[in-house]
Amino acid sequence: MTSVQIEIQLIACLVAMACAIPGTFLVLRKMAMISDAISHSILPGIVVGFFLTENLNSPWLILLAAVTGVITVILVEFIQKTGLVKEDTAIGLVFPALFSIGVILIAKNANDVHLDVDAVLLGELAFAPFDRLEISGVDVGPKSLWVIGSILLITLTLLITFFKELKLSTFDKGLATTLGFSPVIIHYGLMATASVTTVGAFDAVGAILVVALMIAPAAMAYLLTTDLKKMLVLSVLFGMISALIGYWVAHWLDASIAGSITTVLGVLFLMVYLFAPGKGLISVLYKQRRQQIEVHLLTFLLHLQNHEEESERHVNHLNEHINWGKVRSKSVLDLALKNNMISINNDIISLTAKGKTFTTEAIDYIITNKNAAIEEMKDRFFLFRG
Repeated sequence: MTSVQIEIQLIACLVAMACAIPGTFLVLRKMAMISDAISHSILPGIVVGFFLTENLNSPWLILLAAVTGVITVILVEFIQKTGLVKEDTAIGLVFPALFSIGVILIAKNANDVHLDVDAVLLGELAFAPFDRLEISGVDVGPKSLWVIGSILLITLTLLITFFKELKLSTFDKGLATTLGFSPVIIHYGLMATASVTTVGAFDAVGAILVVALMIAPAAMAYLLTTDLKKMLVLSVLFGMISALIGYWVAHWLDASIAGSITTVLGVLFLMVYLFAPGKGLISVLYKQRRQQIEVHLLTFLLHLQNHEEESERHVNHLNEHINWGKVRSKSVLDLALKNNMISINNDIISLTAKGKTFTTEAIDYIITNKNAAIEEMKDRFFLFRG
């Protein structure tokens, strides 16, 4: 492995880490699409910063880009609060307008300099190691490595310092206000951090990969845990893993590194989306099927409790009178038998003592509108779930 390959992977990992931290809070605040808006709308800030300094390496570009990102959020929220349009519509109105202003400024005033739309949107990790930073004539490494490393260090410092405030303002703005925290200041601080991270990663990876690294790892972590600290750690790990795997996929296919990393992120998210315990699609479908069978079971037990005549309690009654198919009838009977809710003698079904107690408690819960407590009751009574 060459030094260039090591530097590319290190830059990719640092970008993934820097994006994952603000991305986690954007996902929790249901503001995922604002990252896409910021990644495009900060272009005017970059252009204006270049016009003022005539230096692509000036920190003013990052600062003005951050300001533009905050302006984007303010405009989106202002339009949304009018009540005339929803947030997604407001985003769709604001960021194309600001991005277009940046494009026009480039086209009219920067045709003769190396500042173009492709350079901003399609950053290439493969070229990042060739843009070196020299201090007193000494090569200290890729410039992108120092830029994104500095941003990551600042982001981590802010996260550790204001973790409690971020957590409170994300989950309970009212409590945060009561305790003396300003959710508004925290909110715009987070947007500024996201803006700075986005523009800092532009030169190395481009806007498309920045958005992917901000949202996809956080979305995966969100499906796997409800603990904020664990979610942050998982987001960072997913981002780094995707960056490393994506690099070697690109190396193997001789393809775009940014495109490969984004593809790996998509594949990993699909796997988590399908197989995550609790929130994954397969788990959700299984729970829905189980709950459906359990509802049928409760219906059946209520029927048995309300009918003493044997004709109503015959095994065939499930098909003939309750109008259930054979598969559903068998599933309900098997579940009732496994949980010792019923007994069957000469094809006549009877409630056991356990079945009667369960049915009585279930009726009480339903009558008193405590339906949520039924799940706790099932855990007490059921040996096997549906």
